[in-house]
Amino acid sequence: MSEAFTAGLVQLTAGPEIAPNLAAIEDMTRAAKADAANLVCLPENCTQIEPNKEKIIGQATGETEHPALPRLQQLADELDVWLQVGSLTVRASSKHCWNRSYLLGPDGAVAARYDKIHLFDVAVGDGQTYRESSYTMPGSSAALARLPWGLLGLSVCYDLRFPHLYRHLAQAGADFLTIPSAFTKVTGTAHWHVLLRARAIETGCFVLAAAQCGTHARGRQTYGHSLVVDPWGEVLADGGEEIGVVTARIDPAAVLEARRRIPALEHDRPFAASASDSGQPRGRAS
Repeated sequence: MSEAFTAGLVQLTAGPEIAPNLAAIEDMTRAAKADAANLVCLPENCTQIEPNKEKIIGQATGETEHPALPRLQQLADELDVWLQVGSLTVRASSKHCWNRSYLLGPDGAVAARYDKIHLFDVAVGDGQTYRESSYTMPGSSAALARLPWGLLGLSVCYDLRFPHLYRHLAQAGADFLTIPSAFTKVTGTAHWHVLLRARAIETGCFVLAAAQCGTHARGRQTYGHSLVVDPWGEVLADGGEEIGVVTARIDPAAVLEARRRIPALEHDRPFAASASDSGQPRGRAS
């Protein structure tokens, strides 16, 4: 495996205007670079959290016209870092957008794109109902990208609850998983740490999850706690609840070691999915 590297996770409270969010991202990416980060990860919707879906659609542009992407490419090039852009809103049609994640190389070029597959249509009990599908087009393809230290599997936020996506990425060779998020405070408090640790343990991958935090427009609250989790499930860094940057040293050899100790990715077996008709309660062996 390759030599170790440093990952930096940016945690912010994005508002509805792109310019101030970009300014904050630039400052914190520079801080991560100053702390020796080779790979910097940004959260979901890093340049804009707008509660009004009509405004989201009305303000969205195509990728080539996006006001944030060129500046982020320039930043990656200037700082000579890999920059994982958690996600941007990119116009897909007159009524829908993509929730698109990017990996930018240290030359600023787009190394990978991923459109969020699983859309957040839930009522979690925080006084708000979320219907991401009302303005977002779901993606249909998983995405892997090669870093100097191994393969990176991309995902976004609600994808976290669908473990088969991560198993697919790991079996396709992923060593690291990015899960940029804007998790609600309610669901984050209940599920964030355990789900991220589970995805790391199940796949034997490092998990890098940059997150939104704090209170956004119209009182939306996000959980924060940007996490770096190693392949054995140990939390290496936790961003807490405040705006800032956390870094962690990533040793790719830990991926091989975890998979040597528990080679679960090699042990999948086919099985019948039908329910038993033996009269036994479901979930109990006959």
